[in-house]
Amino acid sequence: MEAGWRHPRRANSLSEVYASIKVPGADASFWRKLMAFWGPGLMVAVGYMDPGNWATDLAGGSRYGYTLLSVVLISNLFAMLLQHLAAKLGIVTGRDLAQACRDHYSRPVSLMLWFLCEIAIAACDLAEVIGSAIALNLLFGLPLAWGVVLTTLDVLVVLFFQNKGFRIIESIVAGLTVLIFGCFLYEIIVSRPDWVALAHGLVPQPKVITTPGMLYVAIGILGATVMPHNLYLHSSIVQTRAIEQTEAGKRMAIKFATIDSTVALFVAFFINAAILILAAAAFNHHGMYEVAKIQDAYKLLAPVLGAGAASVLFAVALLASGQNSTLTGTLAGQIVMEGFLDLKLRPWVRRLITRMVAVVPALVVAIVYGESGTEKLLVFSQVILSMQLSFAVVPLVLFTSSRAKMGVFVNRPAVRVLAWSVSAIILALNAYLLWQTAVG
Repeated sequence: MEAGWRHPRRANSLSEVYASIKVPGADASFWRKLMAFWGPGLMVAVGYMDPGNWATDLAGGSRYGYTLLSVVLISNLFAMLLQHLAAKLGIVTGRDLAQACRDHYSRPVSLMLWFLCEIAIAACDLAEVIGSAIALNLLFGLPLAWGVVLTTLDVLVVLFFQNKGFRIIESIVAGLTVLIFGCFLYEIIVSRPDWVALAHGLVPQPKVITTPGMLYVAIGILGATVMPHNLYLHSSIVQTRAIEQTEAGKRMAIKFATIDSTVALFVAFFINAAILILAAAAFNHHGMYEVAKIQDAYKLLAPVLGAGAASVLFAVALLASGQNSTLTGTLAGQIVMEGFLDLKLRPWVRRLITRMVAVVPALVVAIVYGESGTEKLLVFSQVILSMQLSFAVVPLVLFTSSRAKMGVFVNRPAVRVLAWSVSAIILALNAYLLWQTAVG
């Protein structure tokens, strides 16, 4: 029996790709080792730039200019810490967060956590499905309902490419991320932001707290940035690397997995910040303070900026973002179902179930309520994610702060204090957001 755990491990996380990527020995160069561990961070980072973030970033930029850039930055710093802990849990214990919860908690508690997590993943998937459908509608005029149906095909894409090797999926995600990055680089250039105001916006300002409307949007940005399903995902996919199961081997893996996820999250920060900067430069600067809908931004960008490609590239980035997120969201669904329930299903059945949970509500709303309904569903999905966040963050910090479970890799006192502080802030702000949503 492994120390600190009630039951022996019964299966490896994502068993079909577990330890499938070789890593060089300790004497290899820094860059060879970095390239071997490169990949899981980008897959995690796409969750931080999914369509659910777009609406909050657009609202923040169009209403308050560059002021909330500091909130985007702080949210990403929080995410970097939590993703580091998730990677460390997976590397040290050989268990993903779902498996660790199943072992640590009683069966009823574990089942409740699984249920809440499934709802959160469905909500996240919902945002991604709707985002992709909106992008297809903007680019090709495809009805929203047909766009939703088309997004189910990514189940087959994941299944096909995962059988070819996990590196293929990582490469697809990296390619789509580069595409999103390129689109927003163009948007930033043509929007000609006020660089002095932009730099000032990166510094936290008291008025973010003291102005009620600004605080509400700031909490929305935070709630939409830190994604609970990413913690389950990261604790699993770091185990695709075939590391030496020694203290030195695990230390090396933690070091490079942390570099990988931190750099990738900086890319996610750039893209989230770019959406807010674009909204500030294109809409707030021209007195359009209420542009928060993706469709409105698409229609206004080209005429306001005087750049014909601005609207098209905005929609292309949205489509790439939605597809990227659905790829990793489907994997997260698989990890949670297997980890919490120890349930073995055929891969295509498992992924189809995960997908249908998100697609069916999106399809019904798209058919019955059209564009306005999908917009409300997008907001609702972010509220659900906020509700679930605490049920992923607290176990993660608890497990990685346990010497019995982590041994010499237990969080140091300073990291422990920081992690619990970040958790408390996230929980308090999300509780406030939920209360605000409920009362008004």
